[in-house]
Amino acid sequence: MSSFDSRYSGTPPWDVGHPQTEYVRLEESGEIEGSVLDVGCGTGENALLMAEKGHQVCGIDSSPRAIKKAQAKAEERGVEVDFKIWDAFDLEKLDRQFDTVIDSGLFHAFDEEDHPALVKSIRSVLKTDGTYFILCFSVKETREPGPRRITEEEIRSDFNVNWNINYIKDARFDSLVHEGGARAWLSSITKL
Repeated sequence: MSSFDSRYSGTPPWDVGHPQTEYVRLEESGEIEGSVLDVGCGTGENALLMAEKGHQVCGIDSSPRAIKKAQAKAEERGVEVDFKIWDAFDLEKLDRQFDTVIDSGLFHAFDEEDHPALVKSIRSVLKTDGTYFILCFSVKETREPGPRRITEEEIRSDFNVNWNINYIKDARFDSLVHEGGARAWLSSITKL
């Protein structure tokens, strides 16, 4: 069972009740293309947004409670998303490829030594020329509480071979405990 599963018995600080503002902007700008995998989807707000905008969407999370809540939202809203309880390090076994992978808070949940395996897993489900978007806490966010903070250099190091980093820019991570949102990085990274 997910180490995060118990957090979903209540409302964790990252479960803001709406899609992350940065993902709304990305979808509106046309940067989200084709089929979408929401990796670490939580209760599904970002995945549901993408499906409502016409994308074929799969959302995975290791938390059974989160997936159950996501499925209930999809049913209530009449939106079709393939939500699955799944390990982000085992995406190859989904036996599917996606045009876009979105990540809202998963990348920063793991230690740096876990990133090569996560990146390899993401790569296994992303089509060539597909894009991986990461929204993660930045080292520029000094307020507590929160997850591990990520440096720009760490992102660049993790994606320095067979990826093109389109951009890494300052962003905001909507949060229930950080007034005005937490300082974050929004990265767009294309598989070569």
